[in-house]
Amino acid sequence: MQISDTHSMGLMAVALSLGLLIGVERGWRTREMEDGSRIAGLRTYGLIALLGAVGSLLSKELGGYLLGIFFLGLTGALTASYIQHQKRPGNDVSLTSLISALLAFSFGALVMQGYAVEASAAAVVTTLLLSLKSVLHRWLWLLEKKELWAALELLIISVVVLPILPDKAMGPWQALNPYEIWWMVVLISSISFVGYFAMKIAGARKGIMLTALFAGLVSSTALTLQFSRMARESKQAAPLLAAGILFACGTMFPRVLLVAGVINPDLVSLLLIPILVMMAVVYLPALFLLYQGSQTVPNDVAPPSTPLSLASALGFGALLAVILLLSSALQDSIGDAGILILAAASGIADVDPINLSLSGMSRDGLALNIAMLGIVIAAIVNSVIKGTMAAVIGGRALAIQATAPLWIASLVGGLLAVSA
Repeated sequence: MQISDTHSMGLMAVALSLGLLIGVERGWRTREMEDGSRIAGLRTYGLIALLGAVGSLLSKELGGYLLGIFFLGLTGALTASYIQHQKRPGNDVSLTSLISALLAFSFGALVMQGYAVEASAAAVVTTLLLSLKSVLHRWLWLLEKKELWAALELLIISVVVLPILPDKAMGPWQALNPYEIWWMVVLISSISFVGYFAMKIAGARKGIMLTALFAGLVSSTALTLQFSRMARESKQAAPLLAAGILFACGTMFPRVLLVAGVINPDLVSLLLIPILVMMAVVYLPALFLLYQGSQTVPNDVAPPSTPLSLASALGFGALLAVILLLSSALQDSIGDAGILILAAASGIADVDPINLSLSGMSRDGLALNIAMLGIVIAAIVNSVIKGTMAAVIGGRALAIQATAPLWIASLVGGLLAVSA
């Protein structure tokens, strides 16, 4: 037997196995039905995939049209069987089995055309989708209209808008890159979207800490405000709420390192010590408060009201654009001092925009130590603001348990950054 013949036999075996894989799932689902009452079973799916392989092999010798004839003939036979099947009372009217059979044929043909890996991956995904019928239907029933709209909005800004934006520097001082700015809008929106559903699926009632960890990915400032109000009304839950605030605020520090490292890896070595120390000063008290905290968990802790706020995402993009322009303008006019002033002002609202701006500018000529100092200053100001919010709204208990660690972390981080 020639090597090419052996290779073809191996590919046909792969095609047969892919058909049998789909057939196992289909056959298992209809295993209680009588023989002859189903459109296709385990053996039929295997034979259909093998038919696709044979048709593809013959088409290489006799012309590509032959494979199309095979496909049309199979489609006609399956359709006739489907129509006859639906005449029987009580039978499922779903087209799933018909489509699955056509896919099995296509996978078999793809294998013989040299796309064995792609066909195998598609067959596995097909089988997975078929087996998840009840789960997917349950999710569909649980899906709210606002969540569907949020998913569509996320797809629009990521799949439709992002690819058409120019990926080049433009505007005053060549400071604006529309693609990079919009990519950050998509990133922040995606974090918000994932965080919302993670909270909804896991259930906020399972613990304040779980809510804090998820909400910290979306907005630690919003969580600080919510938990501070709850602490003022529920003194007993104050230690656990303080731990939640610290955990949510602490997520900012690894995020700073991650974003800076992705944009300019050279910044990481300078940021590492002050950021890690600040993170430790915040997380260690949080762990202690979690251990000592009350077991009373408020029942009204809920996910954000909407999975995705497009207005907020656009506002973030606008803020990032303004910071990029101001950063370039201040550096051009008054030098590095203007950068640090802007970093402090930006930290009042958010750390991510100035982090993105300074990390990008450090690749284009801004001194690494100035970029590092500006990022740390923004993180310090942001932590001080959230600590002050907790003390003013939450009262004396949160001032000791949440505000003090945030302020101490800011002080220590500032000293380490200046001495670096």
